[in-house]
Amino acid sequence: MKKSFLIILTLLYFQSVPAQDKVLIYMDLKQTDHLKAYGVTFNELKKGHTADWLLNYRGGAFMLDYTDQLALTCRIKDVAFDIVKGSEIVEIYSLVQSEDQNMEVVRLEKAPEIAVFVPEGYLPWDDAVSLALDYAEVPYSKIWLKEILRGDLSKYDWLHLHHEDFTGQYGKFYASFRNAQWYVEQQLLYEREAEILGFSKVSEMEKAVVVNIRDYIAEGGFLFAMCSAADSYDIALSALSVDIADRMYDGDPPDPDAQEKLNFENTLAFENFKLEMNPMVYEYSDIDIQPQEIGNQNNDYFSLFDYSAKYDPVPTMLIQNHVNVIRGFMGQTTMFRKELLKKSVYVLAERAGTNQVKYIHGNFGRGTFTFYGGHDPEDYTHAVGDPPTDLSLFKNSPGYRLILNNILFPAAKKKKQKT
Repeated sequence: MKKSFLIILTLLYFQSVPAQDKVLIYMDLKQTDHLKAYGVTFNELKKGHTADWLLNYRGGAFMLDYTDQLALTCRIKDVAFDIVKGSEIVEIYSLVQSEDQNMEVVRLEKAPEIAVFVPEGYLPWDDAVSLALDYAEVPYSKIWLKEILRGDLSKYDWLHLHHEDFTGQYGKFYASFRNAQWYVEQQLLYEREAEILGFSKVSEMEKAVVVNIRDYIAEGGFLFAMCSAADSYDIALSALSVDIADRMYDGDPPDPDAQEKLNFENTLAFENFKLEMNPMVYEYSDIDIQPQEIGNQNNDYFSLFDYSAKYDPVPTMLIQNHVNVIRGFMGQTTMFRKELLKKSVYVLAERAGTNQVKYIHGNFGRGTFTFYGGHDPEDYTHAVGDPPTDLSLFKNSPGYRLILNNILFPAAKKKKQKT
C-alpha cells in the first residue's frame, strides 16, 4: 500500500514539472570506468548543476539531467551510462525511495573545494588521492604548512592528508634511511620551514598544524586521511603538551613520562593506545596492525559494513561500491586496532573475524573525519621509490572508489546526519 502511494506521489511530481530526460551513470559491474564516473559527476556539480546519488542502486548510481554535452563527455571518457525517460525515471526513483529497499536518494548540490596537503617537491604517485583526483580529472589545490598556519583552510570544504608524520619524527624512517639523500633533504626542508614560521622545532610546528586542522573540522570541514597521516594526526593531538620525539628528530630527548601524559580527550578517533618510543622502530604506536597479524597477503581482504541508507546516509555514501569484499593493501599504517577506537566512531570496513579495521568515519563539531588505512589500493606493498600506479589499468578499482566517495559526500552536507 505504501509503495503504491509512493509511486502515485512520484508520478504526480513528474507530471507537475517539464519532462526532462536523465542520464543514469550506473556504478555496478557493468560500468566501464568507475573512477572517471566520479569526475564526470563532480564536474557537473562544478558547473552549477545538481545530481542525485542513488545509494545502493546499481552500485551507487548517479542520476543527472540530460544534456548533449554531458552525454558526449561520458562517451569521450568511456563512462557507461543510460538515457532514461518518463516512466522509467519514475520507476527508478520509486524503487530507491521504497521503504522496503535499503536505498536512498541523496541530492548533490555543490562541488566542494578540495585541498591536498603535500610538501614541496612531493612525488604525486606517492599519494593515492592525488593519483585518483588527477585520473578522474577532479580539480584541487595543493597546500602545506604555511597555508594552514595562516588560515587558508577556510577556503576549502575538504582536506586530504596522506603520509605526513604529524609527530615530527619524519615517518620514523631514521633507522633505515637516515643517510639517504631524500631523508636528509626532507629534514632540512621541515627544519627550515619551522624556522621561517617561528617555531623552535618541527614537532612544535606540527602541533600547531594539527590544532588548526582540528579547528577546521569543528567549524564544518571534511577531513580525509590515509596511511600514516591518520594515526600520527591523532597521536599528535594526544601529545600537545608533551614531547614524544627523540633527540635525532628534534634535538632533545623525549619526556620519559610521555605515555602517562597523553590526553585522549583531544583525539578524534583513537584512545588508550601505547606509543612506540624506540626511535629505531618503524612504528608510532600500537594503533597500527602489524604484517605478521595480517599473515599471507593472498588472504588479505576487508569487508564493507552494510548501513541503512535511509537512517545512516553518510556512512552509506562512503561505502558505495560494486563489490562488498575488497583486496587489502599495506602502508606505513595499514589498519587500525578495533579495541582502540572511540565508541563514537563508525566502522566502515574491517577484516571479518578479526580486530583489524580498514576504514572509519566520525563526527567532530560541525564537521567530519574519515580515516582509511594503507597507502595505495592497487599496490599491495608500495615502498619508497616505487614507480607510480597507472590508474588506467585499474579504472574499476573498488579500493580507489572508497577514496572518491569522499569527495562527493560533502556535496550533500545539507542532509541531516545521524548524531
